[in-house]
Amino acid sequence: MMQLVDIREALRQALDEEMTRDSRVFIMGEEVAEYNGAYKVTKGMLAKWGKERVIDTPISESGFAGIGVGAAMTGLRPVIEFMSFNFSFVGADQIISNALKMYYMSGNRFSVPIVFRGPNGAAAQVSSQHSHCVEAIYGNLPGLIIVAPSNAYDAKGLLKSAIRANNPVFFLESELSYNDKMEIPVDEYLVPLGKAKVVMEGKHVTLVSHSRMVNLCKTAAKELAKSGISVELIDLRTIKPLDIATIAESVRKTHFCVLVEEGHIFSGICAEVGFQVMEHCFDFLDAPIHRVCQRETPMPYSKVLEKETMPTVEKIIKAVEDTCHSR
Repeated sequence: MMQLVDIREALRQALDEEMTRDSRVFIMGEEVAEYNGAYKVTKGMLAKWGKERVIDTPISESGFAGIGVGAAMTGLRPVIEFMSFNFSFVGADQIISNALKMYYMSGNRFSVPIVFRGPNGAAAQVSSQHSHCVEAIYGNLPGLIIVAPSNAYDAKGLLKSAIRANNPVFFLESELSYNDKMEIPVDEYLVPLGKAKVVMEGKHVTLVSHSRMVNLCKTAAKELAKSGISVELIDLRTIKPLDIATIAESVRKTHFCVLVEEGHIFSGICAEVGFQVMEHCFDFLDAPIHRVCQRETPMPYSKVLEKETMPTVEKIIKAVEDTCHSR
């Protein structure tokens, strides 16, 4: 049996199911309880689970990130919500110095099974301090799993797997995608961490992306099909660890590769994926890899400039055409 839900509801179901399954799971963050969450992901959770398992915090990311790390070290499984992942920078010392290094520094004696989740990247005109994509920044740090779902099915299944993981997980959502709907199973299911998905099969070019950009890539692929270009679209789903095997298998088939991400181009996720594609598929590539990324500027407030800065369907189409026609 299937149900039609948006990403917001899929996330809520994942949290509720895991709290039912495991009494060690609890939610903590700004406005997660009384206000039902800044984006209403935790709507109704306080009424169902009470103040001991759905905990409002002061506006102190360093404080509640640190509390979460300590709770995870004692055997609990906290899910920490950042109202925006931009605010994770305030709690970065607790995340980087403690959450990500404790297992190694303690000689495997302390696991830190904690999930940090919330919206990442651009929203609608929230300007530069609320629009940064953090995956490339934190991707440089050992000890962290980074997940970025593009749809409701993956959002639910991946969040459930993230909560069950014994390592720190960044679960990156998109504020602009919370209302996206699709049918998902009523029965419980999991989506494995570290496994990419071939969303569309094709034969002419491999297009790789994650999170909200996957939906732009789908639209671009449909337009490109009208001109005879068959796109194989891969959704990373988990950014770290990277499923390079799935990407490489596709590139060996198509011989062309275009990479798309919402974040900035310099030292971004596309840079890492592109290098690994070169390592694994150099002899199979018939053209240089193209990247479609955010321009090297902080996010502007203007709606017109915001669009100019960000990847668009038109920019993706041009990159694919330029790649395929460069042989």
